Amino acid sequence: MMNRTILVGRLTKDPELKYTQNGVAVVSFTLAVNRPFKNNGEQQADFINVVAWRKTAENVANYLNKGSLAGVDGRIQTRNYEGQDGRRVYVTEVVADQVSFLEPKKQEQKKQEPRYAPDPADPFQSGSEPLDINDEDLPF
Repeated sequence: MMNRTILVGRLTKDPELKYTQNGVAVVSFTLAVNRPFKNNGEQQADFINVVAWRKTAENVANYLNKGSLAGVDGRIQTRNYEGQDGRRVYVTEVVADQVSFLEPKKQEQKKQEPRYAPDPADPFQSGSEPLDINDEDLPF
């Protein structure tokens, strides 16, 4: 038997990160996935609840937010619990094995994080002055 789900969509709100009593990270979010057809010219979408655990959960919480485009590879799982009114409540959701970030970071995030820190002692960094190198200085 096979239970595998692959989705691509946008988050409808910021992910909610929580920790279990044992300190295991768990995140939940809803993914809006467009249907491949239109109804009377209007695009239809499904809103699918997704749960991710451990390091994947922390990465989702740190790098995705409302409107982010994400790919989810996981499985459908149904769980149940007793509601406050005493009735059995069933929840069907996708448990993500892998979440892919499908967009580059936003511009304001890029400005805050430098790609590299230049070495202040690097004599070749400025590049404005010609170097005086004699052929005898070269090892070949």
